[in-house]
Amino acid sequence: MLENAVAAVIAEGKNVTYDMKADRNDPAAVGTSQMADAIIEKINRS
Repeated sequence: MLENAVAAVIAEGKNVTYDMKADRNDPAAVGTSQMADAIIEKINRS
């Protein structure tokens, strides 16, 4: 479940850290805590 949730969050590209964005200066990048929250949310929806 964890691997699937991480993969889903990365595939969406919305709640990912700057190093996973196409442009490292993308202002939509989130911090690690926010990315973890998105992963947890995906797990809870499963």
